[in-house]
Parts: sequence; structure tokens; C-alpha cells
Amino acid sequence: MFLNRREMELRKVRFEETFQPGEIEFFDQKLWQAGPLSTAGSAELLPNTNGEIRVRGSLEVLMECECDRCLEVAQFPLKLSFDLFYEPVEEGPADAEVALEAEDSTIDFYQGEGLVLEDVLREQVLLALPMRRICREDCKGICPVCGQNRNRGDCGCKPVILDDRWAALREL
Repeated sequence: MFLNRREMELRKVRFEETFQPGEIEFFDQKLWQAGPLSTAGSAELLPNTNGEIRVRGSLEVLMECECDRCLEVAQFPLKLSFDLFYEPVEEGPADAEVALEAEDSTIDFYQGEGLVLEDVLREQVLLALPMRRICREDCKGICPVCGQNRNRGDCGCKPVILDDRWAALREL
């Protein structure tokens, strides 16, 4: 769905959409949408600005990815609200350096005649996911010796502990 700036000049644009798995590309083969992504909200052009757009809404989705420890499927149900501000990118030299102020960290930018809602939602989902994506807090991971998933049972392997202080002598 395209949130058109020209349409926002006339009125606030309301949206209520459901995106099925695969409709929004997350560009990560280890992360996928497991259920429909439902969103509702509005986009408006803020008065007395140079084209600043405010997008407010909420989304709900079930995301799945590989666990960082054991590589099994981990589920992350997300339910969140967002209140975002977008300013138009000023045309200028592409290699010019621009100093950002502290308030610029809460504002994103757009080019052209508006925003693509799917891009806004993708960004919010990726920001809401945890950095360490694990299936559960007590996940034991994979055995470094045999590769078995330790959550399914003890493999009996003894970990090889190397003392790096003696590494130079082993090479003699």
C-alpha cells in the first residue's frame, strides 16, 4: 500500500491491512513470517512543515526464525504500536556530508511522493525482534563435538578444553 503525500494534503489517510506470509520480504533467509501481519493506523501530512509525514498505528504478527543456539525453529509473537515521523529528503549533492542533530535520531526520511506501508512495517518488525533470537532461555544449543542438539538429550561427548598458554610449545 502506497501512502501518497498528495492524498495526505487533502485528508488523513487511514489504513487497515492484513499481509499474508510472503507479501512482505524480510531479506533474511533465517527469518520468516509465520502468520498474517495485521495492521491498522493512519498517516497524515503535518501542517506548517516542509512535507513531514506522521505514521501512527499498531501491528500484530507471528515471526519465526532459527534459534541462534540450537538452530531449531523459534517463535516470536509481536504486538506493538508505533508513532513515526518522516521528512522528505532534500535534493542535493550525493556526496555531501550532513551533521545530524540529536532530534534527527527519532526521524526517518522518504524520497518521492510518499511512503510504502510494507517498508514501514518491515522496519518495525525487525526493530522489535530481540538481538539474540533463542527458542527459550534454557536452550542448551548444539554439541561442539558431535553436532547433536543438546535439548533433545545428552550426547555423552566430553568437551575438549585446550589451554592456549601451551599452544606455542605444541608447534615445536
